[in-house]
Amino acid sequence: MQFEADLEAARARIADGVVRTPVWRSDELDEALGCAVWLKCEPLQRTGSFKLRGATSAVRALPSGTPGVVAVSSGNHAQAVAYAGRAAGLPVTVVMNADANAAKRESTLGYGAAIVSEGVDPTNREEIARELAEREGFALVHPFDDWNVIAGQGTAALELFEDVPSLDAVVTPIGGGGLLSGTALACRLASPSTRAYGAEPAASPDAQRSLAEGRRVRLDYAPSTISDGARTVQMGVRTFAVLSELCAGISLVDDDAARVAMALVWDTTKLLIEPTSALAIAAVAAGAVPGERIGVVLSGGNVDARALAETIRVEETA
Repeated sequence: MQFEADLEAARARIADGVVRTPVWRSDELDEALGCAVWLKCEPLQRTGSFKLRGATSAVRALPSGTPGVVAVSSGNHAQAVAYAGRAAGLPVTVVMNADANAAKRESTLGYGAAIVSEGVDPTNREEIARELAEREGFALVHPFDDWNVIAGQGTAALELFEDVPSLDAVVTPIGGGGLLSGTALACRLASPSTRAYGAEPAASPDAQRSLAEGRRVRLDYAPSTISDGARTVQMGVRTFAVLSELCAGISLVDDDAARVAMALVWDTTKLLIEPTSALAIAAVAAGAVPGERIGVVLSGGNVDARALAETIRVEETA
């Protein structure tokens, strides 16, 4: 595969549309995890997640005269495409699960997008989005199975390697695989000795099973997990091709471990991350990512503050 040049092209394309996020360290976090960890802080990205990188890359690469954009997302990609579409002057419609995170839904609407949710769940949302795009003549910006999206997501790792050379491994969450694919390609381009690992919800193991079985496995149920950014039922064709060659392994993380990882990051860095972000930290905590110098791409921080406050209240009164 010769897609590394696309990463540099994407980086130039999105340069004035995204933030170069910081890399954070914490001695307390290193001690808890038993290794040196560098956190690429995409919760501090515009729209609160790495998704803006891929969305901006894809929207800015659309042909002139494109009348509008359709996206399919449980939240972070929705916000990112809505933001990027508004910046480009394009109307955006998002197909979003009916049970999507309320804060992400409200932010998507706030960025000016229309939302279609009736009857939508993870097993049918892509079909609905494709039908809508065809009917309206809009471009579909897929959350992960799009080379421009994958290249855009990989720019986070390119920045990480510039700030921190000689990492043994980099780990990211994985849903459909766009972030991990872009990261794996960035490893091959900028740090060939660094191995790319993924962390996936145990309730949604389509990527782990796909790589283990050598074929794209499709789940026949809608996954139930607090990691709402990774409730996919099948990897993309493109992400499967990349990760079959370049991924060093995918570990499964249950919801309790993700909660513990969220709390650990908050306690040691005061950075609030969403459960999907916490998957990568939980994988390191479990020893699933070998190495003494590990980069972690924290994917986002779009937590529903009301749900978080209610959780804290329930735990304090229990």
